[in-house]
Amino acid sequence: MNSIYQALSVLEQTHQSAAFCTVVRTSGSTPRHSTSKMLVYPDGHILGTVGGGELENRVRKEALASLQDGQPRLLSYNMIDPSRGDAGVCGGQVEVFVEPILPAPMIVVLGGGHVGKAVAHLANWLGFRVAVSDDRPEFCTHELNPDADEFYPVPMAELPLHLDITKQTVLILTTRGNNLDIAGLPALLESQAGYIGVIGSRKRWSETVKSLNESGISDEQLKRVHSPIGLGLGAETPEEIAVSIMAEVIMLRGGGSGKQMKDSR
Repeated sequence: MNSIYQALSVLEQTHQSAAFCTVVRTSGSTPRHSTSKMLVYPDGHILGTVGGGELENRVRKEALASLQDGQPRLLSYNMIDPSRGDAGVCGGQVEVFVEPILPAPMIVVLGGGHVGKAVAHLANWLGFRVAVSDDRPEFCTHELNPDADEFYPVPMAELPLHLDITKQTVLILTTRGNNLDIAGLPALLESQAGYIGVIGSRKRWSETVKSLNESGISDEQLKRVHSPIGLGLGAETPEEIAVSIMAEVIMLRGGGSGKQMKDSR
């Protein structure tokens, strides 16, 4: 069996997630000593232990919740009287720190043309993992997009079959026409993507919405989509448009307002 530290290394190498649980303080009689560790994976299975029984069951549930909201937790449990809701009968107290280990967010650029290439370059410079997808294989190569880490030369609707799209995934559609968006968006809307943005004018998006509505996609589902994508910077060149797009991504991820700093309060 791999050690906890080997497993953490594998998580980093494979860009996977898990919650790292550590007993940080104990007093009295407890099932495990301080520094005991456990990894909880998204499917619920564990590596290591913080004590077993009801204590471990409660920590595991909190660990899974931390993977959903991305927030750490400091948990305190009495181990005295289960009839009062305690986690055991050993007689002591336990504190467990739960830290979600999440992969670096991935920017997926769908459309490897001029704007897509600029977005990939800027996203890479900003420290994101970057993937490029295009139904035209010649636009989905390292030679054309040297800043991408992964390539998916498949139709947009098939992307979820090839890539695990999670809440950490940012989907940026820089496609060459709304016919591609209409065909591909329904599959992307079924994913857990944390952000979906579509390039184009308000008119283009309005026509896309109309077609998707007619095919059964509701307005409620389409509220997840940011279109026209980006902040209003007056951008014109592919590089300027990429700055506008990534500025919106950073703003939404960080809870910013998009206002000029001199006007922020």
